[in-house]
Amino acid sequence: MSRIDRRLIELASPSGYLTRQRAYDAGISARQLRRRAQVGWIDQVGANGFVLASERRTKTVDLEASIAEIGSECWASGATAAALHGFDGYELRRPFHVTVMRGRNIERAGVRVHTTKEMLRIDRSVMNGIALTSPARTVIELARSLDARRLTAALDSGLRDGGFNEDLLHRRIVALRSKGRYGIPLLLDVIAGLDATRGGESWLEREYLRITAAAGLPRPATQLVLTKALDKLVRVDFRYPGTNVVVEVLGYRFHRDPSQLRRDTERVSALVVEGYRPLQFTYEHLVESPQWVVETVRRLLA
Repeated sequence: MSRIDRRLIELASPSGYLTRQRAYDAGISARQLRRRAQVGWIDQVGANGFVLASERRTKTVDLEASIAEIGSECWASGATAAALHGFDGYELRRPFHVTVMRGRNIERAGVRVHTTKEMLRIDRSVMNGIALTSPARTVIELARSLDARRLTAALDSGLRDGGFNEDLLHRRIVALRSKGRYGIPLLLDVIAGLDATRGGESWLEREYLRITAAAGLPRPATQLVLTKALDKLVRVDFRYPGTNVVVEVLGYRFHRDPSQLRRDTERVSALVVEGYRPLQFTYEHLVESPQWVVETVRRLLA
């Protein structure tokens, strides 16, 4: 085996795929590639790639070739990224889903091209040389097209396999939903459903306990019934023993309908009448401004 042949093996991805540009960058010429293709040592895949003849041409090779044809700043995404990440119920197949930066007009047979204004480093991954969206970004994107059952399976897969943890997922939800992502309300409902089946505190309540404990604040009592409002019990998330300070966290959903708003107003009014000093923090407060939450509670306790 020649030095060039050994070098091609080193440069190829685990599936045996090699882009023309990667070979050029390693000092292998077009003539050397063409000669090896003529004798059957490599097989050309598309205009810009090759697969080692010793390797079987797989769907992974076809995906790599599709990405290479599209060029830079192209990431496998959606169902394709879900398959690569090993989410339950997904297998790699056409049409491949990829995402490119907005402003590019690209059409490819067997490929569905999506666009985005932004793809931050935290939302990108590389697996076996293939650029793809991160597990958290992938499940957030899947929420646009899945029903609750399949979305729950994808969410469970990412959490189970360590693709993301709850903290990272919630931070990406808050960051990406401001970009107008469809499907996030469904994803939040799925998360809330998982919290309900676990029993005990939700992630939001656990996060409040975590950040206040890390700041040295006393641990509050949880889930206490303190009074009534229009004959309905008022249960609060947290009360600090020996004080009249109570704290409530306002759930994942970022829009409340008029009936929910009315109920919250009645509850807060009833607490004030009973002499309590209620604080309310939203999902965004806990995710984006935890230090402000801590300082607000600290000042009231003082």
